[in-house]
Amino acid sequence: MRSDDGRHVARKRLGQHFLADRHAIERIVAAVDPRRDDHVVEVGPGLGALTLPLLERVDRLTVIEIDRDLAARLREQFGADRLDLRVGDALDFDFASLGDDLRVVGNLPYYVSSPLLFHLAQYDARIRDATVMLQKEVVDRMVAKPATPDYGRLSITLQVRFRIERLFAVPPGAFRPPPKVASAVARLTPLRGERPRLDDERLFAALVTAAFGQRRKTLRNALKALATDADLERAGIDPGARGETLSVADYVRLANSLAAAARTN
Repeated sequence: MRSDDGRHVARKRLGQHFLADRHAIERIVAAVDPRRDDHVVEVGPGLGALTLPLLERVDRLTVIEIDRDLAARLREQFGADRLDLRVGDALDFDFASLGDDLRVVGNLPYYVSSPLLFHLAQYDARIRDATVMLQKEVVDRMVAKPATPDYGRLSITLQVRFRIERLFAVPPGAFRPPPKVASAVARLTPLRGERPRLDDERLFAALVTAAFGQRRKTLRNALKALATDADLERAGIDPGARGETLSVADYVRLANSLAAAARTN
C-alpha cells in the first residue's frame, strides 16, 4: 500500500516499523561485520534500510519479505543477480533450504518475534549466528537468568541452543513510524559442541512449556501429566519448586532422566 506521494504506508497488521536512523543501521551492520562470501539472510527487509549496506559488503544477499508491495519495490531496486528475494512468511520458511552456515539478520516484527525465534531455534545446526533487533522486553527474556521475572520458556528454549548477547539498545525515534516500546539488538550464536545433549527434544519442549503454563504452580502440579514426584526426585529436582527456579541444565537433566526411564519401561 502506497500513499498519494508514492511512499509505502506501514501496515499495522504486519507490525511494520521501519528502521530509519543511520547510526543504528551502521551499528547493526558493524555488529554483523559480514565478509564478501558470507551467506547472509535478512528477515523482513522492509524498505531496505539494512539491505543496501549489507549488499555493499556481500556478493549476494537472501531476503525474506512477507509484504508483496515491499517485495516488488525491492525487486525493482536491486537486481536478481545480487538479491535472492523470497516472498513469504518467515514463520513458515524452511531455512534449511538455503544450506548451511547462514548468518541471519533482521528487524523482527514485534508481534511475531517470539514465535519466529522458536522457529529459528529449530535451525541452529544451519546457522552461524543471528543478529536481530527485537522489542527490548523480548531481549530481556532471552538473556534472563533463573529466579528472575523475565526467565521463562523463551529463555530456556534459546539458551539450550545458543549463546545470547545483548548488544545495544535502539530508541523508538530510530523508526518510522516510531513504536511505543524500546528496542534492542541481540546476537545468538549456536553452542555447537557445547550444546547440552537432549535425548528427546519433544519431551524437553513439553516439560518447559508445562512448567511455565502457570508460573505460580509447583512442578508437582505443573508437570503432573509428565512426571511423578519420584521422577522429579530421581533427577534431583524438588517437586515443591517452581519452574522459574530451575536452570537450563536442570531441565536438560530432568528430560534425559524421563527419557531414560521411558526406554526401560
